[in-house]
This record gives sequence, structure tokens and C-alpha cells, in this order.
Amino acid sequence: MKFHKNTSYIFALGGLGEVGKNMYCVMHNNEIVITDAGVIFPGGELMGIDYVIPDVSFLKENESKIKALFITHGHEDHIGAIPFLLSEINIPAIYAPNQAAALIRKKLDDRGVKYNNLYVYNEKNIYKFKEITVEFYRTTHSIPDSHGIVIRTPNGTVVTTGDFKFDLTPIGPIADLHKIAKLGSEGVTLLLSDSTNAMNSGISNSESKVDDALDELFTKHSSRIIIATFASNIYRLKHIVDTCKRHGRKIAVFGRSMENNIEISIEGGYIKHKNLFITPDEANRLPSSKVCILCTGTQGEPLAALSRLANGTHKHIKLRDDDIVIFSSSAIPGNSLSISRTINRLYLKGITVYTNTSLSDIHASGHANEEELKWMIRLINPKYFMPFHGEYRMLKKHADIAVSCDIPKENTFVLGNGDVLSMKNGVIKKAGYIHAGDTYVDGNRIGEVSSQVMRDRKIMSCDGIVIVIINMDMKDNKLLINPNILTRGFVLVNENIELLKKLENIVKKKINERIKTGIKYNELKLEIIKNLSDYILLHTGRKPIILPVIMDIKKRSKKASH
Repeated sequence: MKFHKNTSYIFALGGLGEVGKNMYCVMHNNEIVITDAGVIFPGGELMGIDYVIPDVSFLKENESKIKALFITHGHEDHIGAIPFLLSEINIPAIYAPNQAAALIRKKLDDRGVKYNNLYVYNEKNIYKFKEITVEFYRTTHSIPDSHGIVIRTPNGTVVTTGDFKFDLTPIGPIADLHKIAKLGSEGVTLLLSDSTNAMNSGISNSESKVDDALDELFTKHSSRIIIATFASNIYRLKHIVDTCKRHGRKIAVFGRSMENNIEISIEGGYIKHKNLFITPDEANRLPSSKVCILCTGTQGEPLAALSRLANGTHKHIKLRDDDIVIFSSSAIPGNSLSISRTINRLYLKGITVYTNTSLSDIHASGHANEEELKWMIRLINPKYFMPFHGEYRMLKKHADIAVSCDIPKENTFVLGNGDVLSMKNGVIKKAGYIHAGDTYVDGNRIGEVSSQVMRDRKIMSCDGIVIVIINMDMKDNKLLINPNILTRGFVLVNENIELLKKLENIVKKKINERIKTGIKYNELKLEIIKNLSDYILLHTGRKPIILPVIMDIKKRSKKASH
């Protein structure tokens, strides 16, 4: 699309139509300011993929315009893409609040990425570029140092909430309601607001209620207590530690992400009582009433600590008959089945399990429910509204909430990644589209795994692979031995010898036909794939990947063999 001089533009490269992968941009003339750079953890259909990050092709093409990346808070869906982003494009500076900055440094160190332009901001800082000014306001979320960001351009003011909730009795600092209201009184052109819990009515639970519920469970039980929670929920970790202190329990931590977050939070002063943390060996020696195990695995992840405990495969800790397991978390959409499997395995071992219900407030979301979203809209009082950070049903619901708060429907924008808004003299409208897709990270490979590779992986996982080894003397165009059929994930060899023999004969017949007419080996491969595919589909109903491998075997002369 064409960008016009002296017009401001707003667009997302991730975070619209999805929960995660957040990346938002404001552009004015030769300046681009980026907010957040997150990941999505892939579902089961993305086999072999570690992360999904935003496609930053547009930023590569406009690299010279980038002024800075600003981070709202330290969760993976807002900072996880930074190491990969830095390998793709030059970011002159990254500004992050204290906790997020510590997590980013750890992430860069783990990946071996050298970067010297990471700076810590607080809500008092203001950063001025030639035509864009950036400032901040404090919010409440499940991690310390969470902020909303204010981006002022010559054409109007854009406010993004980041992830937030309104909690009047939080574990950490309360949101800066006065500054939020002041922004609203000064005039906000466009509000981008967190839509994660837009489908939830009422007001979200206060984190202090969770504190009370956990304290009650610790008082009730003298058995060993195992708590699974999100490693990134620092305030939850903080009051679990405080609860253990009150009840005289030591804490053993399992799960690398949990260990990292605890370490960073202790160093930053967010979590106290460092002396409470013990090794697995110490935890095994102490009485059950003196131990709390803090672990990852709230979503039933197969390799997480809790899943390995449930399976009996954890190398340091084994479940005891009287253990109490607490899921201090909620299910991320799509994870219910894996969570149920883990819970069922725990019940089979006779373990008492507590999950978050109306009778037990052992989890509180860090995201605003409907009434809190209304409160934010009323305080900011924007002229235009764009819901972000959510699936489309959440975005649509949030837009409806804005309309109920007197934002004209025509002034709300339910967009997708890549859709561009233009802002000129306080007027905003849809302006066009730029490329914004997904980039797959597979190990250290970024963007090298194509959609075709993903289709092949999916086929192999369902229908398997058939490899055809063909030994030829290409000089004399002779088939030296019968083709060899190898399979993985397709059929059991011992039970399907007749089928595999038939496939061998089909290949052999096709080769002999082509020898008579003149072999072109690329064409031969395609014909083998087609002939075998048709036969296999007809007789088995399956569509495995077929991979012909033609090997040129040169015969040695008798003289050479002596």
C-alpha cells in the first residue's frame, strides 16, 4: 500500500485474531515505534515447531525508520520473539520495565545474542523522537512492572493498555488510576485495549482472594503440597512463598522456566525469603508437612514437571499417597484435554487434586473482565477504539462493549494482522493492508520451515512415509537388484509383506518400461510417486509421503576386484 507524508499509521504484525504473538506499530513519516515482540507456542498441528513469531518483512523493508521497541511487560507473548527479531533486523534500542528487562537479558544470554542497547524505563520517563513521543502509565497484571504505553504523534494520541486488570486489593502496586484518567481528560484519539477476557462478564477476582484461598488449604492440610502455576505469574509465586513462610514450609522448585523466574524475581526484590528454597534431596528428607513443591505443568505439557510426576518419570521426586496437588491456574484454550489427562493420572494414583472453581478461588486471571474493560474505556474516553490481543470472537465482543460505552460503532475497528489504520488530524480510517503472517522457529532455524514442510510433517504423522530405494547402473541404464521398500508409520512390515511386494513390483515394472523408452530420472521419480500413491490410496485409504531414492551403483571391473 502507499503511505502518505505527514499521515500517521497504526497496524499490528501479531496479536489480532490470536492470543499471543503481540507486536504493534505506529509509523509517522520516517519514524516507526514498535510495541512488544511476542511468541505463540504452537499447537499439536505444528509438528516440530518451537515458536511462532510475527513475520517482520515490512520492518525489514523499512529498517531505517525503526526508532525503538517498547515493552509493556515481561510475559512470553510480549517478549519471546526478541532474540529472533534481533537476528533479523536492527533495533536501535529496546526500552522495557525492570522485571521485563531482566527476563529479556536472560533470554538473550541463553540464545547467545549480544545486545547492548536494552534500557529500563519507569512510568515517569518520556522518550522524544523527531515527531513521535512515548510515555507510560502503571497497570496491574500478574507480573510486576506492567505498563500501558502512550504514543503521541502530530495527528493524535494512541494509547495501548498492554495486559491489564483493575484490582483494588492487588499483591503489588495498584494501577495509576489518576494518570489514566488524566490521559482521558487530555484527549485520546485511539485506544488499543486487551481483549483476552472480553467474553467474561463481571469483574475478575482479586489476587488477594487467591492468597486467602491458598492460606486456607495450607491450614487444612499437613501433607506435602504440590502447586502448579504459571511460571510467569510472579505475583502468584510471591504469595505462595509468603504463604510457605507463614506455615513453616520449605520450597523445592521444578521446571526451568520456574527456576529462572524465581531467580530473577529474588534478584529484583519482588520475592523475599530466599532461605526458604531447598534442593530436591532436602525436600525428600524433610517431613511432608514441612515441604511445598512449586512446579510447571498447569497446561498438561508432556515434558513439564507435573506431567512427569503424574507419570512417575520424574528423576528427583516421586508422588506420595497423601500428596495434595493444587492447580493455581486456568486452562488456556485448546489445552483442556491434556490438562484432564494429567488430572486423571493424579487421581489414579490416589492424589487429592484442587482446581479453580466457584468454591475454591485458587486462581485469578491477570486480564480484565467485561466491567473492567468498560472502566478503562470510560477513563480513557477515546474518540476511536481498536480491540487487540484476542481471538476474533473476543475482539468482536470487546468492540460491542465499546459501543455500549458510547463509542460510535463506525469508530471501532475489528482488524486482522496487517490491516492498516491511517490517522490524519485526529481522523482515523482503514487505509489498506501490509504483509503480516507467521514465521516458524524450528530449533535455531527461523523462517526456514515452509508451509509445504508443515504439510509433509502432518501427512507423515497421520499416514507415514514410504521410501523406495532403487539401485541403478546409470551408465548402462540397468536395474541391479529389486527395489527395496522401507516404511515408517505406514504399515507393520511383517503383517503386510504381500502389499510391500506388490509395491516393489509396481516400481520394478515402471523402471523396466522406462529403460526401453529411455530413462529421464526426474520423470521416473514422479511416475513412481503417482503409481504408488494411486495403488496405496485404492487399497489402504491412506496417503503416505512417497520418497524415491535412486542410487547410482557403478560395477567394479574384475581386475579391480582382485
